[in-house]
Amino acid sequence: MVDTTPLTRAVDHFADRLRAAPQSRLQRGGASEALELARELSRRAQLLEEPAAEPRVMPDAGMFAAADQITVAAHDLALVLDDEGQLEEAVALVAEAQQRAGV
Repeated sequence: MVDTTPLTRAVDHFADRLRAAPQSRLQRGGASEALELARELSRRAQLLEEPAAEPRVMPDAGMFAAADQITVAAHDLALVLDDEGQLEEAVALVAEAQQRAGV
C-alpha cells in the first residue's frame, strides 16, 4: 500500500489557495489550471480502476468549483494508486499546476 499523504497534502494546499484567491486570479487562469489538473487526475484514476474503459471527462462546474474538483479527483486517485512512481508523478502534476495557476 502506498502512503498517499504527499498527494492529499499538496492538493489540499492548492485547493485552499484557490478558495482564498480573488475572482480575478481565478479568471486569469487559476480555475482553468485547476480544472485541467482535476481532469488529468480523474483520467489517471479511471485508467487504473478500469484500464479497458474509455475515461470520462470531468465537466467544467465553474471557476468556484475548481478547488472541490481537484480535491475529489485527487482523493479518487489516492484510493487506487499502487506504486510510488505514480504517486510522485501525481504530486509533481499538482505542484506544476499550482505554479502555473499563480496561487
